[in-house]
Amino acid sequence: MARVLCIEDETEMSQLMGMILSRHGFDTRLALNGREGIHMLQEFVPDVILLDLMMPDMDGWEVYQHLKSDSSTAAIPVVVVTARSQASEKTAALKVAQVDDYLVKPFNPDQLVETVARVLRKH
Repeated sequence: MARVLCIEDETEMSQLMGMILSRHGFDTRLALNGREGIHMLQEFVPDVILLDLMMPDMDGWEVYQHLKSDSSTAAIPVVVVTARSQASEKTAALKVAQVDDYLVKPFNPDQLVETVARVLRKH
């Protein structure tokens, strides 16, 4: 069973992603902000991280930089899940920051599951 950590500050979106992924057999944990997500990594090592970009206190890019600078988490694939839908932002995330995938909200449940499965197959 693949392990997924969702770092998403919107409670309803976080719970929705958790429910969808759990129904498809993923062991899913939810963090409601970046600091909580980083803290959870001490006990729960996911196979993939779903990361919102627009969060208060510590935004998704700060979390991403922290993950990639720590040797214990640098290899964990990260899927950005965001409402930002501009092509330039997606290109920058995929090509410059080198996130593993980019999912735009709102998405349908199949898109979420397919994205996570695709990223897991690559790694």
